[in-house]
Amino acid sequence: MTTTTIATIATIAAIATAPGQGGVAIVRLSGPEAARILTEVFRPAKQGALTSHMLTYGHAVDGSRIIDECMAVLMRAPRSYTREDVAELQLHGGGYIAQQVLQLCLAHGAALAAPGEFTRRAFLNGRIDLSQAEAVMSLIAAQGAQSHRAAMRQLQGGASSFIRKAADELYELQAGVAACIDYPEEIDEAEAASDLIPRAEALAARIDSACDERAARILQSGLRVALCGQPNVGKSSLLNALLGEERAIVTPIPGTTRDMVQGDLTLGGSIIHLTDTAGLHATDDPVEQLGVARARRAMEEADLVLAVFDQSRPLDADDRALLHDLQGRNAAIVLNKADLSPVLTAADLPALPAAPVLTVSAADEASLAPLKAYLAEQAAVSDTLALTQPRHVEAARRAARHLRQAADTARTLSVDMASIDLQAAQLALAEITGDEVEERLLDRVFGMFCVGK
Repeated sequence: MTTTTIATIATIAAIATAPGQGGVAIVRLSGPEAARILTEVFRPAKQGALTSHMLTYGHAVDGSRIIDECMAVLMRAPRSYTREDVAELQLHGGGYIAQQVLQLCLAHGAALAAPGEFTRRAFLNGRIDLSQAEAVMSLIAAQGAQSHRAAMRQLQGGASSFIRKAADELYELQAGVAACIDYPEEIDEAEAASDLIPRAEALAARIDSACDERAARILQSGLRVALCGQPNVGKSSLLNALLGEERAIVTPIPGTTRDMVQGDLTLGGSIIHLTDTAGLHATDDPVEQLGVARARRAMEEADLVLAVFDQSRPLDADDRALLHDLQGRNAAIVLNKADLSPVLTAADLPALPAAPVLTVSAADEASLAPLKAYLAEQAAVSDTLALTQPRHVEAARRAARHLRQAADTARTLSVDMASIDLQAAQLALAEITGDEVEERLLDRVFGMFCVGK
């Protein structure tokens, strides 16, 4: 690891719980002076030394003044989150009390922790690798069962295990190249190339198969779905029905929705972000034109487009233009207003092989079941996916490219020149686990953490 190690380190302190009122507020310390500071700001109800890893009842105090009745725990290194001495005071929830105790800890010699500094120390002290450190933040940010499962797999070493196996195989390839370079009279270059090329290409393919940018993005931020269609086809009613609340204004007047209306729901443990857009149609109204432009931008940015049509009226030119725009997109056709006499059916639609046709009525909750099942299916991510962080996917893709370049170099130039790309691939994999990482990358990763974790 190229980052600097910490020899003499400050004791840090921060509030580890979310701001606002609650049952408990926790002030956390980590570092060589954690035990001393704890004994100076906490008075046990029974006299005696604090026992490591045992919760003790007492009071947070400033000299003779009692600040709060609380519990405290001291966790001696290395059996702690950071592998340093860690102390926590569990106070009554409330911003004032927690801030008072935090300021007291700072007055007794602690430094205010930076965002993610506790987890950064856990990484620097070898308790977890960088991918596991990132999993901590993913676990905190998880909004559904699916992203929670992915974060737990990563925290338990899922990504690390895959990357380390790939790195071990890459070390074997590098060792073979080194042997060819050092002992040319014993290892023929053609023989070395015939071994290197297929193995490098196979490893690149295996790494690529573990990467899914779309799935990684869905796990991180949810499935983005845009509801598009002409005015008055029932997009807003459909949004309200899916959300189970009156989020969008619904009137019989065409063009009521002129800007995007958004709402979230959870289906099958996945977060789905729905966006109701302005009606897509030709118009001279400058305000409506802005709405149409935003609707088209929402279509471009969406993971899935729900093209909504009114099945009680036939297709017109604007409908056909929308169907044309769906070519090459991940989309589904929704025939709305199934409670009315049908005029438009699936047979009237041009063939879009990848786009299913779903018939619903925003006024009938039961009719929405197939649409909800389809949305859940679109948002589902395989539990076997090894790499679920966008940063990991980018680095792994880079490693796979270098492996293919190494194979091409061995095929067209020489085996020894292929070693340059093999080393670059190894460094890319090491970025994921943090075995080789620069300080600025650590600053970027841990800068996204909350203070206190």
